[in-house]
Amino acid sequence: MAVDLKEQYDKILRYCFYKVHNRETAEDITQETFLRFLENPQYHGLNKDLQYLYTIAGNLCVSHYRKKTSEELTDTIPDSKDFEEDVLNNTALKSAMQKLSDEDREIILLRYANEVPVGVLSELYGVSRFKMGRRIKKIVIMLKKDFGVVYDGEEAEA
Repeated sequence: MAVDLKEQYDKILRYCFYKVHNRETAEDITQETFLRFLENPQYHGLNKDLQYLYTIAGNLCVSHYRKKTSEELTDTIPDSKDFEEDVLNNTALKSAMQKLSDEDREIILLRYANEVPVGVLSELYGVSRFKMGRRIKKIVIMLKKDFGVVYDGEEAEA
């Protein structure tokens, strides 16, 4: 098997959590992903194990939303010394990420949070490695502009 499943478990869990925003559900979907992966050995050894794992996880997340019912909101706020700073940082990042398309957000999560190689991403999205590399660079530049970060020696325009 070309992919180290133990190494990929946390990355698939993070991907599922990003999609469903619930830890328990993400854990369930991640376990189901690996069960389905292991139940279908005919797809192993084709040098596409990683793509297959993410495809299964993505499909299970979509299925989850199709049958999802509304959830109750809780009134509890987590205890943290730096809660206000965490909220501000997360709000700024969330705001910048919301300006991206769903697919662009997913690409950024996979590339930088899960460290999925550009070659694997290009196969997942059916484009060349070079086109995926350019797309990632474009997305990062858009995020930097949102934060007013300096790049290529010039300040980004807001």
